Amino acid sequence: MDDNDWLIARFEEQRTRLRAVAYRMLGSLSEADDAVQEAWLRLSRADTSGVENLNAWLTTVVGRVCLNMLRSRGTRREDPLDVKAPDPVADQADGGDPEQEALLADSVGLALLVVLDTLTPAERLAFVLHDMFAVPFDEIGPMMDRSPTAARQLASRARRRVKGGTATPEPDLTRQRRVVDAFLAASRGGDFDALVSLLHPDVVLRADRSAGPAPEPLVIRGAHAVTKRASAASGRARFSQPALVNGSVGLVMAPRGRLFLVLDFTIVDDKITEIDIIADPDRLRDLDLAVLDA
Repeated sequence: MDDNDWLIARFEEQRTRLRAVAYRMLGSLSEADDAVQEAWLRLSRADTSGVENLNAWLTTVVGRVCLNMLRSRGTRREDPLDVKAPDPVADQADGGDPEQEALLADSVGLALLVVLDTLTPAERLAFVLHDMFAVPFDEIGPMMDRSPTAARQLASRARRRVKGGTATPEPDLTRQRRVVDAFLAASRGGDFDALVSLLHPDVVLRADRSAGPAPEPLVIRGAHAVTKRASAASGRARFSQPALVNGSVGLVMAPRGRLFLVLDFTIVDDKITEIDIIADPDRLRDLDLAVLDA
């Protein structure tokens, strides 16, 4: 085996792990593959004869590539929050695989990806590499041109954000979670009767103008009318998962790991009395989102 074949073999041994790192950093399967491909290009052009730990070297390269991509994403912010239900045909034309994306998001935890997307690029890098892949801070710091102590502080700050904090008692959260899980299952299954049974007869649904399709904020009253609205948007449910929304259990919708829409529920006596659909970018940024314990 010549040097090039050896290098290819070593890279392929690490491809799955590198892809996992990149996906948790970027929340997008296509972007993760781009980051891994860039790492291979850099490896193929580099003189690695003096590299003692190739696995760590590759992790560093992927980390830096992802960090640059996140920073670029933050400066551009041109991704439209048009909150249309994702179009699998259009996604396929763009080279994406929405089914694989949804499955991968489920395996990682869609709510986690959404909360990670609220972190700064440096916080995200420190948290993902240290807490998820056990990369030491001595290696993480130089990726960001910071000291290991600074990297540790970034990870700690990110950890607090990811874990969240709520004044809602745990038993109440458990009851809320049961209702929201049932709502999500009924929405995904198109079960009209199950949806009606979860709603208070006088339930009120409010959707801001960004939630569409109406150009103005929408208010719908009554269990049957709200259920029809929920059924019409059932395609969004596959990209949604429960999360803590301002301390209570809600749903986040995030195709490709990007937060598009939040459902904030008010639940009284195990019945949903209000649903606030939030898609306006400014309102989304003001939400306090956190991951729910499994």
